[in-house]
Amino acid sequence: MQEWANQLCENRQFGSKMTDSKYFTTTKKGEIFELKAELNSDKKEKKKEAVKKVIASMTVGKDVSALFPDVVNCMQTDNLELKKLVYLYLMNYAKSQPDMAIMAVNTFVKDCEDPNPLIRALAVRTMGCIRVDKITEYLCEPLRKCLKDEDPYVRKTAAVCVAKLHDINAQLVEDQGFLDTLKDLISDSNPMVVANAVAALSEIAESHPNSNLLDLNPQSINKLLTALNECTEWGQIFILDCLANYTPRDDRESQSICERVTPRLSHANSAVVLSAVKVLMKFMEMLPKDLDYYGTLLKKLAPPLVTLLSAEPELQYVALRNINLIVQKRPEILKHEMKVFFVKYNDPIYVKLEKLDIMIRLASQANIAQVLAELKEYATEVDVDFVRKAVRAIGRCAIKVEQSAERCVSTLLDLIQTKVNYVVQEAIVVIKDIFRKYPNKYESVIATLCENLDSLDEPEARAAMIWIVGEYAERIDNADELLESFLEGFHDESTQVQLQLLTAIVKLFLKKPTETQELVQQVLSLATQDSDNPDLRDRGYIYWRLLSTDPVAAKEVVLAEKPLISEETDLIEPTLLEELICHIGTLASVYHKPPSAFVEGSRGVQHKRIPIRSGSGESSESQDTGGAPGATEAPAAAVIPSQGDLLGDLLNLDLTPPTSSAGAPRGPPMPMGGVDLLGGGLDSLLGGDIGGSPAMGSGFGAPAAVMPSSLNAPVGGGLGDLFDLGGGVGMPMGTFVPPKTLWLPAMKGKGLEIMGTFARRAGVIQMEMTLTNKAMSVMTDFAIQFNRNSFGLAPAGPLQVPTPLSPNQTIDVSLPLNTVGPVMKMEPLNNLQVAVKNNIDVFYFSCQYPISMLFGEDGKMDRQVFLATWKDIPNENEAQFQINDCHLNSDAASNKLQGSNVFTIAKRTVEGQDMLYQSMKLTNGICVLTELRVQTGSPTYTVSLKCRAPEVSQCVFQCYEAVLKN
Repeated sequence: MQEWANQLCENRQFGSKMTDSKYFTTTKKGEIFELKAELNSDKKEKKKEAVKKVIASMTVGKDVSALFPDVVNCMQTDNLELKKLVYLYLMNYAKSQPDMAIMAVNTFVKDCEDPNPLIRALAVRTMGCIRVDKITEYLCEPLRKCLKDEDPYVRKTAAVCVAKLHDINAQLVEDQGFLDTLKDLISDSNPMVVANAVAALSEIAESHPNSNLLDLNPQSINKLLTALNECTEWGQIFILDCLANYTPRDDRESQSICERVTPRLSHANSAVVLSAVKVLMKFMEMLPKDLDYYGTLLKKLAPPLVTLLSAEPELQYVALRNINLIVQKRPEILKHEMKVFFVKYNDPIYVKLEKLDIMIRLASQANIAQVLAELKEYATEVDVDFVRKAVRAIGRCAIKVEQSAERCVSTLLDLIQTKVNYVVQEAIVVIKDIFRKYPNKYESVIATLCENLDSLDEPEARAAMIWIVGEYAERIDNADELLESFLEGFHDESTQVQLQLLTAIVKLFLKKPTETQELVQQVLSLATQDSDNPDLRDRGYIYWRLLSTDPVAAKEVVLAEKPLISEETDLIEPTLLEELICHIGTLASVYHKPPSAFVEGSRGVQHKRIPIRSGSGESSESQDTGGAPGATEAPAAAVIPSQGDLLGDLLNLDLTPPTSSAGAPRGPPMPMGGVDLLGGGLDSLLGGDIGGSPAMGSGFGAPAAVMPSSLNAPVGGGLGDLFDLGGGVGMPMGTFVPPKTLWLPAMKGKGLEIMGTFARRAGVIQMEMTLTNKAMSVMTDFAIQFNRNSFGLAPAGPLQVPTPLSPNQTIDVSLPLNTVGPVMKMEPLNNLQVAVKNNIDVFYFSCQYPISMLFGEDGKMDRQVFLATWKDIPNENEAQFQINDCHLNSDAASNKLQGSNVFTIAKRTVEGQDMLYQSMKLTNGICVLTELRVQTGSPTYTVSLKCRAPEVSQCVFQCYEAVLKN
C-alpha cells in the first residue's frame, strides 16, 4: 500500500498540476462502469485521470480487478507517468488474473527495447514483480537483453530481477544461464551494477546454501573493493557483507583487504560502519599479533564504535549489543574508552543495562577505581531494575579484579547500611559469590549480614543467606536457630530455598552433630515425606541414605571443597561467539542468537566461522572447516524441496545447547539411571509424578537419635530403589540393525547379487552389503552412486571392494555414508535409488533405509524445550499409530529405543498405564516428539507423534515398530 501511495506522490513531478488527494474521496455507485468508459476514452488526459482513480481505489482496498483488460490496454502509451501507474496495477492484480496478464507480455517485450532507459528499467522491474508462473518463461528473452543493456541503470535493475525470478522459478533461471550472466556483472564497469549483482547472488545463495554461486577469488575481490568506493550506502553494505564470506589465502591478502575496507569506518551510515567492522573483525584473525598493522587496526576500530553511541537511543542499543560481542572477542579495542559507557541520566533503561554490562567486561585493575565510583552512584538511583544490576555489577567486579575485592566488599557493606530492601538482598546474593571466589578472607562481614535476615523476602536472597549460614555454621553461634526460623515455613518457600535449606541443615548437622539431631530429622522428614517435588525428595533420600550408612562419606561429599567460581559466568560460548561475530550488523547480533534460532524456513541456517590464520597452531581439521576461499560451512539443516515450505518452520530450530567445541566428537549417549532426571519443572505440566524417585515407604525408617550408631535404617527399600538402574530408564541395549534383504537379484545384475542393510555405528551411517558373484567371469572396478534423495544421503568415500570378485565368491563390504548430498523429496520418503558399476555393466536398484539411521546422538531435548515444542506444534500435525503383539514393559522399550537414539525425556504412570515422552532429531534438523503408551498386561502400544513435518511420521512409526518387535 505504501509503495502505491509513494508512487502517486512521485508522479506529481510529471506535470500533475492539481493535488492527488481528490482521487481518494468517497465514490458513488456505478463507478466501475464509468471508469471503464473513461479508460477506453480517446483523450489521453481522460485516460490518465481514470487510471489514477483506479489506482486510488486499489490503494484504499477496493476490488477493481474487473477493469483489468481496460487498464492493460492503456499500456500502449509514451507517457511515462501513465505507464508507471498501469504497471503498478498490473503488479497487484496479475496473480488473480493470470490469463489476462499474458496480454501484457508483448508490451513488456516492446518496452524492454524502448529508446528511453527509464522505460526499459521500468519494464524489467515490473516483470520481476509479477509472480505468475504462466508468464515467466515469456519474460526470459527481454530479461536477457536488459542484463546486457548499454545503460547501467537498466543493468542494475535487471540484476535484481534475476533474484526475484529465481524465487519464483529457480530451475528456469539456471537453465537460461542467468546466474552466469549475474556472475559476469560482478566485473561490470559501473559500481551500482556490481553492488546489485552481488546483492542478487547473495540472496540466491542464501536460499541454496550448498551452491557455490559467489565463487570469490582474488581477482573478483579486487573488483568488489574497487566498486566499494563509488557505490551508494546500500551497495556498500551488500559488497561488505559479501566480502565477509570470503576466506583470504594468507595474512598479506587479509591485510590488503583490511586496508581498503578501513575508510568505510568513517561513513555516515551506521549500517555501513558495522558491516565494515564485521569484515575487519573476521580478517584480523588472519593477521599475526606482532604485526605493526594489527595494532594500528585495533586503534582505528575504536573511534567509529564510540561515534555510534552518540546516535538516538535505538541505534545506541543496536551498537551496544554489537559492541558487547566485540568486547568479548577483543576487549583491547575499547579498553581505553571506559568513560563513553558511563550511564547518562536520560538514557532509557535498555541502554543503561547494556552499558553496565559492557563496563563490567572492560573493568580492569587500571580503571577499577573509576568503575566502582560510578557503580556506587548508580546504586542510589530510583530505577529498581537498574539499581539491582548495579549492585550485581559491583560483585562481578570483585570476582573479576582480585585487587579490587576488598574495596568492593566495603562498598557493598555501605550499601547494606542504607537498609533499602532490594539493595540489601542483591548485596547478599553477590557477597555469597565473593565468598565462593575468595574463601576464608571476608567472613568477618557475616555478622552484618545476619542482622538483615528478617528483611529478606526474595527467594534468591534467602537461598544465598541460607548457603552462607550453612557454609560457615561453625563460626555462627546461633546457626541452628537461624536455620530453624527458615524451617517454620518450609512448605511455603520456593524450591530454590527448600533445596538450599536442606543442604545447609545437613552441613550444620555434620559440623555440630550432637546439637542438631532433631533439626536434621525434621528437615529430612519434610523433604522426603511431605514434599511433592521430586528434586527435593531425591536430594533428601540421598542425604538420608548417606547419613545412615556412612557418615564419613557423607562428610566428604557434603563438606567437600567447592571449586572457585569463574570470573565471567555469562560469556557467550566461543563457537557461538565466532558465529555471531560473522553476523555483526544483523538481527543475530542484537538477539545474541544464531540466525537458525529465529529465522524460519531454509534461509539463514548457514553456520559461519571466523577464518583461522595459517600456522596459528590450530589442527588441520579445524582449518579445513573454515572451507575453501569464499565457501561457507555446510548448513546443519537441509530442506526437502517440493510441496512449498513443507519443513521450513522446523529445519532451523536448534533445540540442543551449543557444544563446547565445534569439532569435538560426540560422546555416546549418557546412560540414564532410575534417578529422576527432570526435576520439578515438568511435574505439573505433564500431570502427576514423572517417574522420579520411587516412594520409599515404610522400608525406610526415620533416622534415630544418635548419628554414629543408630542412623542405620534398612538399605533395601530406600536408596537401593532410587539407584536401581534396572528399574528406571536404564542402559541402552544396542542399535537396531534390520536383517539384510535382497536388493539386486543375480538375474538383473548379470550374475552380481547384492544383499544389504543399513546400520548406525558410533554416529556414522553404514551401508552394509554382501556381494556375490554368480557369473562365470571375474568382477572388478566397483563403484557406487546415489540419486538425489529426501535426506541428502551420499557415499562418504569410494566403494572399497578389496579383491577382484571371483566366480561363486561372496564378500562383505561396508560403505560409510554422509548426509551432505543433493536433496529431493522421494516417494516413499526413505526410498534410495542406487547405481552400482563394475567391469561388466551399470546396475540400478532401489532400497529403503530405516529412518532410525538418521536419528542423531544429539536428539535428547531439554525438558522445557520439549514442553514448549509440543505445545507449539499444531494439533493437526499429530499422528497416532498402534503397535500390536509387543510384549515388552515400558523400561525395556525405553532401553531398546535409546539404542536407536530415541531418547526418553520423562515417564509417568497413570492408572496402570506407563507413558514415555521421547524425542529424536534427524540429521537435517527435523525434531520428532512422541508419547508412547504402554498398558500393563496389554500387547498393544499406542504411539502419538508430533512433528512440524508430518510426512516423516509414518517412517518414524515404522522405525518404532521394527525396533520394538526386533
